[in-house]
Amino acid sequence: MTYLDHYQSPLGGITISSNGNEITGLWFDGQKYFGSTLPGVCETKKLPVFEEAKKWLDLYFSGKAPDFTPPLKMETTPFRRAVWEIMLTIPYGQTMTYGEIAKRMAEQMGLERMSAQAVGGAVGHNAISLMIPCHRVVGTNGSLTGYAGGIEKKMKLLTMEHADLPTLFVPKKGLGLAIVPLPKEEWEGTILPMRYTTEHCFDLQMERTAQGYEITFHNQAWLSNL
Repeated sequence: MTYLDHYQSPLGGITISSNGNEITGLWFDGQKYFGSTLPGVCETKKLPVFEEAKKWLDLYFSGKAPDFTPPLKMETTPFRRAVWEIMLTIPYGQTMTYGEIAKRMAEQMGLERMSAQAVGGAVGHNAISLMIPCHRVVGTNGSLTGYAGGIEKKMKLLTMEHADLPTLFVPKKGLGLAIVPLPKEEWEGTILPMRYTTEHCFDLQMERTAQGYEITFHNQAWLSNL
């Protein structure tokens, strides 16, 4: 059985889930991928582990670095678990880039390199926000990107932790756009007609239009035409 409890933080409501002994999920209400690990049936119940989680949150939102972490259960794929475990090593008030995580993952897996875009997907799907600090992951150039809870919350959390904000910035809003007038089978795996930095380019979407396949992606790294 999966159990639920709720916490009201200064940044909005937070839903917490547990298997009875460990925290299995923690989301800002309404965030992207909210409840991604929850089964169809859950039960609201008061549990000791929830009380421990709320004590952690009380300390955190009072502007202090908690000196303990409730027991966590990462219900995810081995790849995402490895990325989440790296995020657990990011100290309070500090940041780590997607590229740095990708480098560590490549070393752990014995690979020459690892796609920072794949790492970005794992970071974005973090099911235990705050305790697994995905908000401390930033773009290589210091851009505050890729937080499922929203960029505004990410900025407030890092401000509360007294992170080095002068080196960080919120990327300009907007979308990059490419029209690929070819069947997918002909262009898939080839170079698109523009250059982009994969470390910051996430949430790619493709849609068939009268002109061809329209690809949009969030402007998390600015584009330069070839």
